[in-house]
Amino acid sequence: MDIFSNTVALSRMQFALTAIFHMLWPVLTTGMSIYLVIVEGLWIKTRKPEYYYHIRFWSRLFLLNFGIGVATGIPLEFQFGTNWAPFSEAVGDFFGSVLGFEASMAFMLEAGFLGIMMFGWGRVAPLIHYLATIMVAFGANLSIFWIVSANSWLQTPAGGEMVDGKFVVSDYFQAILNPFMVKSVAHMFLATLETSLFLIGGISAWYILKQRNTAFFSQSLKIALATAIAVAPIQIYVGHLSAEQVAYYQPTKLAAMEAKWDSSPAGKPADWSMLAIPDEANNRNSWELTVPNGLGYILEFRKNLSVPVPGLNEWAKKDRPRMVGLIYYSFRIMIAIGFFLAAVMLWSTWQWFRGKLSPAQISEQKWLLRTWMFAAPLGYIAIEAGWIVRCVGRQPWVLYDRIRTADGVSNLPASNVLTSLIFFTVIYSVLLVTTLYFASRIIGKGPNLELPLPGLDGQFILNIEPAESVPDRRPIEAQQ
Repeated sequence: MDIFSNTVALSRMQFALTAIFHMLWPVLTTGMSIYLVIVEGLWIKTRKPEYYYHIRFWSRLFLLNFGIGVATGIPLEFQFGTNWAPFSEAVGDFFGSVLGFEASMAFMLEAGFLGIMMFGWGRVAPLIHYLATIMVAFGANLSIFWIVSANSWLQTPAGGEMVDGKFVVSDYFQAILNPFMVKSVAHMFLATLETSLFLIGGISAWYILKQRNTAFFSQSLKIALATAIAVAPIQIYVGHLSAEQVAYYQPTKLAAMEAKWDSSPAGKPADWSMLAIPDEANNRNSWELTVPNGLGYILEFRKNLSVPVPGLNEWAKKDRPRMVGLIYYSFRIMIAIGFFLAAVMLWSTWQWFRGKLSPAQISEQKWLLRTWMFAAPLGYIAIEAGWIVRCVGRQPWVLYDRIRTADGVSNLPASNVLTSLIFFTVIYSVLLVTTLYFASRIIGKGPNLELPLPGLDGQFILNIEPAESVPDRRPIEAQQ
């Protein structure tokens, strides 16, 4: 089949492109907003100038990501009406409402307080400014709840039934609180926070290696590390719980995630495939490296080995996911990154307890700092890989076990979809280069340690008295 004349394939490719690109930006705004709340809380409590300068520096990257996230999110949602009209008509009773909740509640809340957070210094009292920062973070993470809740409903439809080709909701709360929702929201929340923490830590490590503002960025690295100590191990556990629910509700997806073709009967633990080369044409793996009984013990996790583990051959090809290799390796990339980030956290924590992360010694930890730099983009890769598993593994259903993807696509000429796909590819490539350019300028310029400090009444404290009578409230590096 010629992919360039297949409307379904092209529409899926276009949605994948816009979704993967858009997801890069809200990841940082949702996670970094939590970091900004932490740092501004420390500023409110201690009145130490360095915390204020951290807020001002990192919020510039936050604002850049917010702007690009808005610009790329709008075309993504419009595709439900252009490329996926039959699907939207069938599920709009719930799916459209939830997307509307996200825009009217979460996005408007975040956008409404963003101006105060960015430009309210010296114009509002510190506690009011802190409230604005909290509301921005709450709005950003409320978006996670609504978006992931909507996607979870596509995975496990609940709260209604199909009537004449349309999903009629009988219980909105049951639909929102569908079986996938809680663990999926928790998994995504932790993923955005962990990604942001390691990005902040990686950028801080770069500055330290360059011996620029060492004391300032050793502090930001340690704040990120202190938060990651809690986030990284919890994320691994929540990820395991998410895999367990896939095994229960979407066994075909689990079989694709593990490239498992033949079923394992109850009472016999299934082998776990570490690496494999899936051969979809012949319904087998042409090569694999396995751990005997491994998958059975992973899935049961303190339970009795009493449930069979079905393989892909249990279903007809039209009823199971394709691109098994993509799903299989995306899942392993996500897992590997999760454990790698946890290992970096443990190594860094050990060095911290040994006193090696002090401003005087942290520059000597070159391999640790290089590892943080290497880890900086890995969270993005893990998130994208996870969403590939989640959405590609749901196929051939756009609404799991209710509406097939081929039945949800709009009746458009393939040439039209191809044209828009090329257009999006060009525009998003330009946006990516432009965003990276401006981000590099922000990072290259570094923090402005000459900014006046806002006082308790919200006004800026200006150094207008003789220098010998006014204590220098800036960090030591700025004084030098």
